[in-house]
Amino acid sequence: MPPKIMTEPSFEENLQKLEAILQELEHGNLPLEAALAKFEAGMELIRRCNAQLDAVDRRVAILLRDADGKLTPQPFEAAGDGNDGQG
Repeated sequence: MPPKIMTEPSFEENLQKLEAILQELEHGNLPLEAALAKFEAGMELIRRCNAQLDAVDRRVAILLRDADGKLTPQPFEAAGDGNDGQG
């Protein structure tokens, strides 16, 4: 049987876990040690989310480089933002 490959949870999965931890901490019903453990887990999830966002930021910057390799600002047009040029 081949070894199981562990994949990093997605940003959205990490964010869901972080939100669940935050809700538990906000209720304040945890013993001190359990609250501290949840806090530590939350901080680790924040670090992971930040690393994932940094990686995406680097990928976007690479995609926005022009033919000379210079980073050129591009306007962001979200799909369905109602700005389809018709009016």
